[in-house]
Amino acid sequence: MLSRRNVRIKVMQILYALGRDKSLKLDEALLRYRDKVDKSFELYLLNMTYLLKLIGYALQDAHIKKSKLRPSDEDKRFSAKLAENPLSESILKNDEFNRLCKYYKMEEKIDEENIRQLYTEFAKLPEYAAYLEKSDNTPQDHEEILLELYKFCAGHENFNDLIEDQYTQWIDDKSLIVGAIKKTLKALPAEKDFFEAYKPTGETTVDYGEVLLKKVFLEDKELLEVIEPTLKNWDADRVAIIDMILLKMALSELTTFPSIPTKVTLNEFVEIAKTYSTDKSKDFINGILDRLMKQLANEGKIKKEGRGLQD
Repeated sequence: MLSRRNVRIKVMQILYALGRDKSLKLDEALLRYRDKVDKSFELYLLNMTYLLKLIGYALQDAHIKKSKLRPSDEDKRFSAKLAENPLSESILKNDEFNRLCKYYKMEEKIDEENIRQLYTEFAKLPEYAAYLEKSDNTPQDHEEILLELYKFCAGHENFNDLIEDQYTQWIDDKSLIVGAIKKTLKALPAEKDFFEAYKPTGETTVDYGEVLLKKVFLEDKELLEVIEPTLKNWDADRVAIIDMILLKMALSELTTFPSIPTKVTLNEFVEIAKTYSTDKSKDFINGILDRLMKQLANEGKIKKEGRGLQD
């Protein structure tokens, strides 16, 4: 599930911590990095758990409506089909997924009152009313309402606050998790082990992420020596801390990972600078990396596998 961009951001954050806390050792930094990686998967599980709790609340809503002394015609017509359909049931009744959530103690992170409030707000949407009114819902109808429910959650301020209270890296990982949840819903009914596809892979988090983290940390001085001449009128001490970290990471990536195209490295670090550094960082990073790439290419230090990877 984790993309290289997410891994780059996590590595950047750990390198920043190493620079600010000189007592922090590499082994401990690696543990912090791995914890960040693990928490990304936990965020996926927490989002799915919230979604399933909201889906399941339809059953409680049906019970409440039908237990009234004088239920309205609307109450009588209400159906808990948000939960009682093959797509929802394929996850609600998935024993493997439920065991996994129990192992990570996901239910302990959720307040039932928050579920009630979110469901009550969602129930007022015209999309839900139209779904309930339709008597012959298709699998596509069920999929669309589940996607609508999660869209509602992902855009809800209280929902985002609740997630961020549990996991401070939610802001960094949100687009990744939202994409993974949507992909899960579009693939329903779920396979028994559907969640396996969203676990972090060693290829991305270890072979790439950990290698990059170690290399930048251990070769810090050497990387700076390569970067400094390209700064021209800039003193290295005046370069923003995050910008220098990104330059060192990009330099390491250019020379260490033959399967990553040079253009990808340039574009990715420019994009990260847009979000995590100063207003001028995008152009600064772009300019310095462009010079570095030309210099390294002339020196034969960029070796890429496959056609077009160095262009």
